[in-house]
Amino acid sequence: MHRHAVTRALPYAPEQLFDLVGDVEAYPRFVPWITGMRTWNARVDGAVSTVDAEAQVGFSFLREKFATRVRRDRDALSIDVSLLYGPFKALANGWRFVPDGEATRVEFVIDFAFKSPLLDAMLAANIDKAANKLIACFEDRARQIYGLKP
Repeated sequence: MHRHAVTRALPYAPEQLFDLVGDVEAYPRFVPWITGMRTWNARVDGAVSTVDAEAQVGFSFLREKFATRVRRDRDALSIDVSLLYGPFKALANGWRFVPDGEATRVEFVIDFAFKSPLLDAMLAANIDKAANKLIACFEDRARQIYGLKP
C-alpha cells in the first residue's frame, strides 16, 4: 500500500472548495485524464451525502474504469472516497477543507495499491506529480468558477 499527502492553501472559502471537489459529475470537464463519469445510488442524510461513481480514466498507456463511494460531510468539510471495484487492490482518499485566515488549507491524502505490480510501481513512482496535477486541476476550476482571488 502506498500513501501520499498534499496540503495546499487556496484563496477560497472552505465551502466553495468542498462543493467543487464534491461535484464528481463535473470531473470530466476539468480533470484531463477522467474521460467519463457515471453516478448512481445518491443518498442524503442531513449534512452527509453519499454517491457511487464510476470514473473512466485514460492515459497514453492505460484505459480503465473504477468505481468509488463518495461520502461528503458538509458539517465536517470533509470528503472521503472508498473503492467499490476496479484495477486497485485498495484505494481510499480523503479531502479536508480547513479555514486558514482568508484562505482554506486543502489536505488531500490518498492510499492505493494496484492489482498489477507494473501499474502499482508506475503510479507509486509518479504519485507526487499526479497528486500535484490533480490539485492544480481543482485550483484552475476554482478560478474559473469563483474568480481570481488576490
